[in-house]
Amino acid sequence: MFATSEEMRVEHLQNNSLEIGHTICSVISDGVEVILRPWSGTRYTPPTIQFFSMAMMLLLPALMSLISNFVQMIPLLQVPHPVGLFSLGDYAKLYFVICAVHGVRKWRRMIDPSREAHSEYEGPALKFFQWLPKGQSFWFVRIVLEPAFVLVVAIVLQDFFIAQPSLALYLKLAALALFIKNFISWFRAWEFLRITMDISNAAPALAKLMDDRATEAELEPLHLASLPKNIDPEIRKATIAHIARNYMQE
Repeated sequence: MFATSEEMRVEHLQNNSLEIGHTICSVISDGVEVILRPWSGTRYTPPTIQFFSMAMMLLLPALMSLISNFVQMIPLLQVPHPVGLFSLGDYAKLYFVICAVHGVRKWRRMIDPSREAHSEYEGPALKFFQWLPKGQSFWFVRIVLEPAFVLVVAIVLQDFFIAQPSLALYLKLAALALFIKNFISWFRAWEFLRITMDISNAAPALAKLMDDRATEAELEPLHLASLPKNIDPEIRKATIAHIARNYMQE
């Protein structure tokens, strides 16, 4: 129950890792989320995420083009030119156009807050997801169906020579990032509810411990041992209060 300094460092590292992973995946997946989230709230995508995503969309096509031109310059190395109607640069142009449309829509909500009920809500999923199995499940759509849809689109567009390999590669990476991002969001929501339930379930055992009626089986899930029988009642009360405060802060 009580976290040692090492356990606190591990928990702190885990929380930071989740935050960093969520941020990186948000930057990568924003290129497809602008299409999947036509009704997202004004605070769904933070300005920092938007900035780095735009920077990525500006630099990534240029970097891919530079690498391709460099490879073509290598003697005796025959590398075919990318085949496909649309490149990553074309998709970047589409991304900025959609961002501009979203900007106008969100600005209207910002100057008139009554237009949205919750500013962090990403909005409902696209309609056709409701026709798929478990399409009514909020988290199943976000974690499974949407990333799978982006992945299938990337494969189909590349196989039909509509998307160039660089664009298809980005869409596949965005599908993976979208899956990880939504899974982390689900895990955070589950962890919050689970901690609340743990605190609620621990209350009866702590109350029994106060009266020295708690059994070993009731104290085991809390990682607690029974207090000495001859302990002063005031010390027992202060100890239980301290235990309860520490448990609620976990």
